[in-house]
Amino acid sequence: MNFLESIQMAGKTLLSNKLRSALTMLGIVIGNSSVIAMIGVGEGAQNYINQQLESLGPNVIFVLPGNQETQRISRESPKTLVLSDAEAIATQVPTVSGVTAEFNSRQVVTFRNRNTDVNIIGTTPSFLAVRSYETSKGRFFTDIDMKRNNQVAVLGPDLSEKLFGSTNPIGQQLRIKNSSFQVIGILEGKGSGLGVNYDEAALIPITTSANRIVGRTSPYGLELTYLVAAAKDPTTVDAAVFQISNLLRLRHKIISEDDFTVRTQKDALQIVGQITGALTILLAAIAGISLFVGGIGIMNIMLVSVTERTQEIGLRKAIGATEQDILLQFVIESVIVSVAGGVVGTAVGLSGIMLVGAFTPLQAGISPVAVTLAVSISGAIGLFFGVVPARRAAKLDPIVALRSA
Repeated sequence: MNFLESIQMAGKTLLSNKLRSALTMLGIVIGNSSVIAMIGVGEGAQNYINQQLESLGPNVIFVLPGNQETQRISRESPKTLVLSDAEAIATQVPTVSGVTAEFNSRQVVTFRNRNTDVNIIGTTPSFLAVRSYETSKGRFFTDIDMKRNNQVAVLGPDLSEKLFGSTNPIGQQLRIKNSSFQVIGILEGKGSGLGVNYDEAALIPITTSANRIVGRTSPYGLELTYLVAAAKDPTTVDAAVFQISNLLRLRHKIISEDDFTVRTQKDALQIVGQITGALTILLAAIAGISLFVGGIGIMNIMLVSVTERTQEIGLRKAIGATEQDILLQFVIESVIVSVAGGVVGTAVGLSGIMLVGAFTPLQAGISPVAVTLAVSISGAIGLFFGVVPARRAAKLDPIVALRSA
């Protein structure tokens, strides 16, 4: 019997038991669709986070208070960065085009009978240029507002909608921690990034924040949550990191461990890539367990099939079929079930990925490698788990098989 005849016979046998064949395929379908969907979702999460980081700009450098060890063991953020550090970097580091500083706190904002707890961000006039933001209405605060501690605020679009609705917010007075602030501008919406959603925040001069809202919390000057510097171009980022680090070491009189941490977009992308890559592998491995279970299901059904078809096997061997012919037929049946289940599972998995992309912010990717790998593995599983029942069928003695029938 040639290979083509074995395929035809295997197909006819499977079609004659449609329900059993479909149920056998179900484990492979679930396994394949799970693997493909999990890999797609993992890649989508990685792409989404990468876009958030890339929106910061390739030249952005973050300077955080405290080193990695103090950040890990301290419940509160170290108070080692101050506004004068940001001013020194802006004037003394030649590879930097701009520097902005931020101090974040949670406060209740009130307008008439509406109030909400939001992030109050004390920052500097250079915020727009360094962080690549623009105002959609009004203006941003200036150096004069900083020097005079003016009580002015720029709102994120979501916060403006929540407090003012259809009312024009420009010129309106709102209260932040029992102090009155005039709304002078509205930011353009950009969504959340790195845990801070400026669309739902209120931005005020950092000097006003220190004098009117949170007070002076550091003995060295105006405390910062972090500062952000923009290198002049992507080629000067490494030089800017080196110069910023040296300047801060001189200013803080550091002789051993740094009391600050410098991070670039490249560092963040590398860390995120490692985390999301590991999570994607973990999700795929968990989903892959169902493929293994599906393979066991194929082996069980094929063993049952061998028992049921003992007479057929004995008759075929009695009229000249070799052990190789019997072995090949049963292996082909298991591979057909596995590959068919893999194809259906692939279609289900791709549909799930498209649904995730349509209804969530994740741009779930369809990986050709994942699809090819999943279908190949499902076929290999059918081959592997089909060998045991196929060998059992091939080893049947034709005389014993005919008698047992």
